[in-house]
Amino acid sequence: MLMNKNSSPSNGEARLHYGPSGFRVLRAGQHVICAMSGVPIPLEELRYWSVEYQEPYASAQLATERLKP
Repeated sequence: MLMNKNSSPSNGEARLHYGPSGFRVLRAGQHVICAMSGVPIPLEELRYWSVEYQEPYASAQLATERLKP
């Protein structure tokens, strides 16, 4: 995870830019919302996302389901 030098801890939803091997924080926050289930994902637990769709997923199963051809 790369932190923007202007970011500071916040209790709200973070805004991220997802890359192939990590993400960059665009707006500080404590969590993001899963694109499939709508549940909050704490940033320290975020492991699955789509670079193409720029969206996070709460589990490998949800990511696989979303990214099926």
